[in-house]
Amino acid sequence: MFLLARRNLFHDKVRLSVTLTGILFAVVLMAVQSGLFIGFSEATSGLIENSGADLWVMSEGVPYIEQAVPISERKLYQVRAAPGVARAEKFVARFAQWKKPDGGQEGVFVVGFNPDGDLGAPWKLVTGDALAVKGADNVIMDRLYCAKLGVSRLGETVEINGRRARVVGFTNGIRSFTTMPYVFTSFKNAQDYTALREDKTDYILVRAKAGVEVPALQRSLAVRLRDVEVHTTAEFSRMTWAYWLFTTGAGIAVLIAAALGLLVGIVVVTQTIYATTMDHLREFGTLKAMGASNGYIYRIIIQQALMSALIGYVFGMIVTLFVVHGSRNSGAAILMPWQMAASMFVITLAMCVGAAMVSINRVTRLDPAMVFKG
Repeated sequence: MFLLARRNLFHDKVRLSVTLTGILFAVVLMAVQSGLFIGFSEATSGLIENSGADLWVMSEGVPYIEQAVPISERKLYQVRAAPGVARAEKFVARFAQWKKPDGGQEGVFVVGFNPDGDLGAPWKLVTGDALAVKGADNVIMDRLYCAKLGVSRLGETVEINGRRARVVGFTNGIRSFTTMPYVFTSFKNAQDYTALREDKTDYILVRAKAGVEVPALQRSLAVRLRDVEVHTTAEFSRMTWAYWLFTTGAGIAVLIAAALGLLVGIVVVTQTIYATTMDHLREFGTLKAMGASNGYIYRIIIQQALMSALIGYVFGMIVTLFVVHGSRNSGAAILMPWQMAASMFVITLAMCVGAAMVSINRVTRLDPAMVFKG
């Protein structure tokens, strides 16, 4: 049966090419749009997810990380005194104006952390050392934004809000969903760059002691502290992600594009597999005239659909991987985690088999006598 299905599928090379091209197109479209959506999700909340903190203490009503409201530095000492807290650090996240060496200006997002700790520090560091930002005016930025910010090498000097800044390190692949790149520096430098008062901080990052349940510590801090909110990293990440997704046009556009990519992919595959089956009606009629049962023909059709799905998926993923690789140095990342690749495989199989099942209804009504008609 498998041999017959393979021969029937590969007999018409032109039709096979059209079928595989349709599946390939659908796989690439779905994977790229889904990858863009995943890249969007990581960019919106990457700063939170990679902070190393279990809890975030912030002013009441803060909807997302870029909308920080200063709180008293005294909250930090209250947090550190709370049972179950292993570490707590101040954290700044604020917009600022970057003046390039040629005089041009760009908006940036200044991130201030304690370089002697391990909360809120830059990740994906490829050049330099996070401790270097302890020096006055030293900052770390991402390579992706070198051209945008007019930086070509380490040691280059620029200005942030009229104050001198020197690039001492590069990360690679830390994207911001907004048009403003992240610029990491020490908490003290960030205060100077953003004119944040010395007795204020935007956030307090908290790490729980080993064995302490984070939800329990969250409730404890919420009772101990006044005029602030305490969120887990997962909660604050979802808040930020939901804000950019549902309250901005850009987020809605990404969501719609991902949904349309999936819908168009399904339509293309269904139409392609259905047309392929219809083109082989006479062959199926011949099998019925020879005494083949409907079940036998069903299995042939489904095997053909599975083979088409497998081959189309492989070629589609090859093309997708090239697209993903090409997006690494762009502002919009297309991510392809293995879970998504596996999901695309399952979806492709389901679409092809589903389309085959639709065409089976036509095959069951075949009159075997059709093969003797001119």
